[in-house]
Amino acid sequence: MEDLIILGGGPAGLSAGVYGVRAGLKTLLIEKSAMSGGQVLTTYEVDNYLGMKGMNGFDMGMKFKEHAEAMGVNFKEAEVTGIEDMGDRKLVHTDQGDLETKTLLLASGASHSKLHVPGEEELAGMGVSYCATCDGAFFKNKVTAVVGGGDVAVEDAIFLARFCQKVYLIHRRNELRAAKILQDELLSLPNVEVLWDQVVTQIKGEEQVESAMLRNVKTDVTQELSLQGIFIAVGIEPNTEYVPDQIQQDEKGYIIAGEDCCTNVAGIYAAGDVRTKALRQIVTAVADGANAVTSVQKYLLESKATK
Repeated sequence: MEDLIILGGGPAGLSAGVYGVRAGLKTLLIEKSAMSGGQVLTTYEVDNYLGMKGMNGFDMGMKFKEHAEAMGVNFKEAEVTGIEDMGDRKLVHTDQGDLETKTLLLASGASHSKLHVPGEEELAGMGVSYCATCDGAFFKNKVTAVVGGGDVAVEDAIFLARFCQKVYLIHRRNELRAAKILQDELLSLPNVEVLWDQVVTQIKGEEQVESAMLRNVKTDVTQELSLQGIFIAVGIEPNTEYVPDQIQQDEKGYIIAGEDCCTNVAGIYAAGDVRTKALRQIVTAVADGANAVTSVQKYLLESKATK
């Protein structure tokens, strides 16, 4: 029986692993991929993590894992298919068999919704990005585009307009879903142009994004748009397919948990991008890992005291 099983090897899970071992907990981290690090692995460069300015995202993910391994965190590569709350113990079902633990941390992260067009996957991290606040600064004085029409897309376009030469907002409809105050600010910016009724059909480039092919959904007319960066903001989906209904989630599927990372089920916690929170960044995920283990320690001490 483990003291703590962590589901997910992104920054939140790896941070929790380090804090768990330091707290003297028998800690196991389950990751479905041989490579830990989460979404940071596909980030070309990270410029906003304190002390690691300009670090390649892949290298950062590897450093996080090396730290956890050096601290003595045990890793298991497996696909989690479900979890069960059995009171004072939790059951984790995987394709490698079942595991038992006293506490469980859900740190499986979230995945950016994708366009699923040619060139998107091939040029990820080479001009294709899903996070303007993470990667936008690398496109100073360049031409970029944001795909989407909600709050995040409009906020991304406003953010990029501060330092990009030109920003296109590509939206499949003829009106935006974003809040009116955001729309007003966006439309007031001289270097932003909204391309209405357009969808991206292909992203082109050799070793870097060079252009995007667009199709007008009303006229079916196509055009090629020259640019150096394209930010896809068409939504994000939490990786919670294995989470039972017993654990409360919001309408978008994020696990409801506060800064203490406690869910509605005693002994089960949520950290990082998978939980309800205002800001999803590497630094907040790492902080979640620490907060979650603090809550785990408190729970285990209280459980021991009642026996």
